[in-house]
Amino acid sequence: MSLAQILRETTFTNQVTFMKIHILMGASALGLGACAYEPTPLPSVATQQAVVNTAVSSPISYQDPLAGYTYRGPTGPRDWRSVNQEQTEGN
Repeated sequence: MSLAQILRETTFTNQVTFMKIHILMGASALGLGACAYEPTPLPSVATQQAVVNTAVSSPISYQDPLAGYTYRGPTGPRDWRSVNQEQTEGN
């Protein structure tokens, strides 16, 4: 083997080892981060106050979201000239 081949193989081996170390360190950081996660429970103070205090509850009653809806079904095709004439500013 020549010196160039030895150096080339050594460089490739070092790069592979270097990449393996980086992957191992990244995986260990993700694993430790996942183990360290502890969710903080949210306080339920607002629900407790709403039950005890009637001033906290909303005085607004239920409103139907479909109130005032009018059905606009499809219409047949019309002549575009008459539609344009109806929509002009002069009419």
